[in-house]
Amino acid sequence: MFSPLSLLIGWLLDFCLGDPRRLPHPIVWFGRMIAFGERRLNRGRHRRAKGAAMAVGLILFVFALASGIRYGLSLLPRIDMDSLGLSLLPASVPIRVNPWLILFDAVAIFYCLAGTTLIREVHAVFLALDRSLEEGRAQVSRIVGRDTSQLSAQEVRTAALETLAENLSDGVIAPLFWLLLLGTPGMLAYKMVNTLDSMIGYRTDRYRDFGCWAARLDDAANYLPARLTALLMVIASGFFGYSGLSGSSGYSGLPRRLAFVRRYARCHASPNSGYPEAALAGILDCRFGGPHLYFGQLFYKPYIGSNDRPLTTDDMLLAVRINRTAELMMVILSLLDYRYLLTVFL
Repeated sequence: MFSPLSLLIGWLLDFCLGDPRRLPHPIVWFGRMIAFGERRLNRGRHRRAKGAAMAVGLILFVFALASGIRYGLSLLPRIDMDSLGLSLLPASVPIRVNPWLILFDAVAIFYCLAGTTLIREVHAVFLALDRSLEEGRAQVSRIVGRDTSQLSAQEVRTAALETLAENLSDGVIAPLFWLLLLGTPGMLAYKMVNTLDSMIGYRTDRYRDFGCWAARLDDAANYLPARLTALLMVIASGFFGYSGLSGSSGYSGLPRRLAFVRRYARCHASPNSGYPEAALAGILDCRFGGPHLYFGQLFYKPYIGSNDRPLTTDDMLLAVRINRTAELMMVILSLLDYRYLLTVFL
């Protein structure tokens, strides 16, 4: 369990500040641990077994470390809110809080959420593309893993919006989902899963065996959150009265957008990423997917949607509004979790 106050503080910090550039970031530490293990274990025989052992070991280590820190902090004295004049309840209902535990959870939530930073990056891609194609390619290379040197302007915009949709699931909805299930240790463990997949979960010659378990664990961890993300995005689109641009796909209403997601989500190579991408493609009435270069290898991906219309800055702005609305809905759902009806603070 965690305090809803921690969630509010952590989410507001991410909403207002994004990822801190001058502060140490646990995801950077996760990346260093993964890189250290990969350099020493991804060689010789039994690479799949060694990759599985490293992935599971790192995930359990993060979960155990966070749980241990929380347990240690839980032993510290609590503060009576009424004595500070901060209690909103009658004096007969005392509230005692552990400020250190609340602070730890808030900071962990802040670091695990990545909604604002990706939105800023996508904004920067479209602004750079307005200046020149080369600047757009360089900017989008910061947020995608594919080769961007030969992308057209349309492909740059498509790559940015695909990443925005996928990041809503990986960077916002999924962390909050695991926060609800397993608290901040589960949220941090999920971020290790996600970092493992982003670093070694590729089907290239180097990572095909070693990163196999990392990719599978990420698929399992994101299975429900990805589908929840698509649902929230479709519901969020109804708040803006948006009926599509060209209407050529016939997926303008909410039920039809859900049908669009069901039809196209499985066109993605990932069992999960296709859901938020299909949701956004249906909302914008556009086409995502297609062949891409990753680490010098060409991967053929089916198209999501059929309307290959030019994407614009207005599409990006609508996509950002959809993301923010879906994010807010998930935060509200988290705060309304039935467990919070029993207590205000831990």
